[in-house]
Amino acid sequence: MPGPGMMRVNLQTLGCRLNEAELETWARQFQQLGHQVTPDETGADLVVVNTCAVTQEAVRKSRKLLRRAQRDNPRAKLVVSGCLATLENQALALEAGIDLLIPNADKDRLVAIAAAELDLPAMPLTAMAAEANPLFARGRQRAFIKVQDGCRYRCAFCIVTLARGEERSRTIPEVVDEINRAAAAGIREAVLAGVHLGGWGSDLGLGLDDLIGAVLAETDMPRLRLGSLEPWELPDGLWDLFANPRLMPHLHLPLQSGADSVLRRMARRCRTQEFADLAREARARVPDIHLTTDIIAGFPGETDAEWRQTLDFVAAIGFGQVHIFAYSPRPGTKAASLPDQVPAEVKKARSRELHALARRLKAETFARYLGHQTSILLEGRQGRDPDGDRYGYTPHYLPVRLEPSPGQDLTNQLLRVELTAIHPDGDSLIATLVPPQPRPDHQDASAGAALGPLADPAPA
Repeated sequence: MPGPGMMRVNLQTLGCRLNEAELETWARQFQQLGHQVTPDETGADLVVVNTCAVTQEAVRKSRKLLRRAQRDNPRAKLVVSGCLATLENQALALEAGIDLLIPNADKDRLVAIAAAELDLPAMPLTAMAAEANPLFARGRQRAFIKVQDGCRYRCAFCIVTLARGEERSRTIPEVVDEINRAAAAGIREAVLAGVHLGGWGSDLGLGLDDLIGAVLAETDMPRLRLGSLEPWELPDGLWDLFANPRLMPHLHLPLQSGADSVLRRMARRCRTQEFADLAREARARVPDIHLTTDIIAGFPGETDAEWRQTLDFVAAIGFGQVHIFAYSPRPGTKAASLPDQVPAEVKKARSRELHALARRLKAETFARYLGHQTSILLEGRQGRDPDGDRYGYTPHYLPVRLEPSPGQDLTNQLLRVELTAIHPDGDSLIATLVPPQPRPDHQDASAGAALGPLADPAPA
């Protein structure tokens, strides 16, 4: 139970990893004021929703999240921020039940603004100790670290540039300090996140490889991951950094289309040959790297021939995971006014076709890892069944299910496992625990202290 005057704060988000990183910062700041972060929306005194507006579907889901918060807990104060709150500020301001709207430009001060505007009590002397990481209160084990915001580019389909503004980078000491605090609180994996992560440091005279190198040198975080990276701005020194086993061998490189003519209409800055060269270099420099991507189906003017080019190119690259978005026009973007908008039924058909290809590529990727031993960070249980499988991710960001160990809670542990089968749903691998082994001096830095060596061999 919260102490006298303490607020129970529920934080919700959808959308990008940057939204998740912002929630983690707000959670820590609310705790520092003496409030309790709770996953229980219905019992909260204050609900904060970080909205998304990258697609019309994201807008719909954001509005649904707001309606549910108002319906399930009408007595709670409701604070709304994020891209929808920025782009549709005036419309949301007229809606009943929202107590405070905070646009993206002010979201770094959200907790202070909410405390002042809503007259929240502040009791820092009763605040949780720094070691009590608010991630655990929200059922999360991976820390998303916001290192950058904004984007200098203007892709024709993207509304985020309008919602997030110009590029701004956090300094290396700020990022290192936050990661060290997370590690001290028991977090085992950090993910660097930004709207335009590859642009980190453009306003500081530095490059992303400088930041990654500093984090690896100045923190003890067992696992470090990179968020989505635009393929045209990978720093020259990136590949050498993967020699450190704490930097996870996975890159998410948004392609968006496999047809150069579509990429030009999208105002993307990478063509298919450049992307193919990049994928080839990545696999040569980091032989076991896992590459994933985003594809938009049905961009304005996309012909059947252009779509076929996309399918062929995705298959040729052999992505292990493809995030598929049916194009939806966003007012304020160049693409919304382009001619030859693709009919909805065509976009749906193309999405289904790409989903089928993506499932085949994922199955081929999974199959290459069967029989291998690797590490997973166990993050929780699958679904709502308390006795169900636990799930985690390999260094390559492959989802894994592990049968629960009776009487043993291994959540947030780095475990050595053998990948034994592909789950019938096709979306994850099945693993069994490998008994602990003596720890050699050269143990993989991503291993748990008593769980044996975790060499993560490249698939054959």
